[in-house]
Amino acid sequence: MADLPAPPTPTLTAIYASYEARQGDGFRDHLGASIIGKSCARALWYDFRWITPSRHCGRLLRLFETGQLEEDRMVRNLRATGATVLELEPETGRQIRVEAHGGHFGGSLDGVALGLLEAPKTWHVLEFKTHGTKSFADLTAKGVMLSKPQHAAQMQIYMYLTGITRALYMAVCKNTDALHIERIEADSAMADRLLDKAGRIIFAQHPPARISEDPAWFECRFCDHHAACHDSGGAAVTCRSCLHSTAVDGGWHCARHDRMLAPIEQRAACSKHLFIPDLVPGEVIDAGDDIVTYRMTDGSTWSNDARTTEATSC
Repeated sequence: MADLPAPPTPTLTAIYASYEARQGDGFRDHLGASIIGKSCARALWYDFRWITPSRHCGRLLRLFETGQLEEDRMVRNLRATGATVLELEPETGRQIRVEAHGGHFGGSLDGVALGLLEAPKTWHVLEFKTHGTKSFADLTAKGVMLSKPQHAAQMQIYMYLTGITRALYMAVCKNTDALHIERIEADSAMADRLLDKAGRIIFAQHPPARISEDPAWFECRFCDHHAACHDSGGAAVTCRSCLHSTAVDGGWHCARHDRMLAPIEQRAACSKHLFIPDLVPGEVIDAGDDIVTYRMTDGSTWSNDARTTEATSC
């Protein structure tokens, strides 16, 4: 019989717990350029509509932090070659940010650089990533466009929205500290397609089609939204999962209260919340001002009743 692993020490447990306590709900106010390259449009719609809270264990959160800390080191590496690296907007002192679709789409750049040895007179968008051994080997063999299409899409958006025509992709293997560096050319046609895709997702009132109807499909199996999409799992109760809310230029509008919604309000939702019917595993059989009744897939009847102040879940 194999020996059981030693239980974690109280200190280790407390360290991981401190990360978990600080992580928040994982909801991002905008649809990020870093994820627009996802192949499943429904998963992106679920991300934008805050369908599934994102929660990670302390060990994984610490790993994410390692990636963030590595960025400072890579900036120092580039400056050591003589390049000028700007991590922040000189005027504001804030991270360089781009956005589109009324502020609902965008992201923050790792930086921009001038004076790179490959093209000293050309400004480059900088993208820094960390990889495990297997991922890094695939990257070096295929290049970022084929190996990491999500990262490639992110850089195309950043180049398009900044007007910069080149990007430098700098990746480090977390296991060996080996570096991989690639220059990427702007592809305006690809960026246009990605921006169109973002707009369709942001302003869609109904979820797009799944990438697969098979819940065992590998992209579905590892998706954060698997339960909500394939297993009739409940969506989070927020304004973004409510049929009254709509993404408009500059924010979110509630038709029920006829006003714009601040991000903190969107997270809390109000007592008049009614799920977008597509998020309920059933057929609408009756509806009123503050109630929608469904015949569920198991044959039962369920009423999403906003006339009560009790929290409900589909």
